[in-house]
Amino acid sequence: MRMLIPMAFAFLAGAGPAMAQPATTNPVSDSIRTNWNTAERNMKESAELMEEANYSFKPVDSVRTFGAILAHVAGANYLYCASVKGEKAPHAEADFEKTLTSKNDIVKALNESLVYCDGAYTAATDASLARMTNAPFGSGQVAVANALIGNIGHLNEHYGNLVTYFRIKGIVPPSSRR
Repeated sequence: MRMLIPMAFAFLAGAGPAMAQPATTNPVSDSIRTNWNTAERNMKESAELMEEANYSFKPVDSVRTFGAILAHVAGANYLYCASVKGEKAPHAEADFEKTLTSKNDIVKALNESLVYCDGAYTAATDASLARMTNAPFGSGQVAVANALIGNIGHLNEHYGNLVTYFRIKGIVPPSSRR
């Protein structure tokens, strides 16, 4: 009997990992993709949720309007993801922020930039994350992981701005609605 208890524990301990979900072969890139999907969802839902009339809202004169934040994000997405793809950015960062003002135009630009970035995140593997690429801003080289994570951080930073704008307007932001 004394031998059966340790053997039972050994069996159960060995069976635990086998019963768990199979391990991914790209845990780092999968984690980055998961964070991208959340940040992307927050931006898309924010763009859709806010009414057109509030796209010109800004709490104080020294900050961007709601729409300008989304336009800025759209332009920056191209810089980050072009770096990862080893391409020239199809749009300059400032283009959208300076030229787009209507909700329809901003949402279209944002969604197109997100689709452009989806390709970079979908193609990422743990091995490709270590590849060096041109830095999205400034000069020098960075790991692909740096550019992808930097883009997610940028979206999250500006989502935080948008949450404040929503709260000032008495609107529950997308992530709090879930």
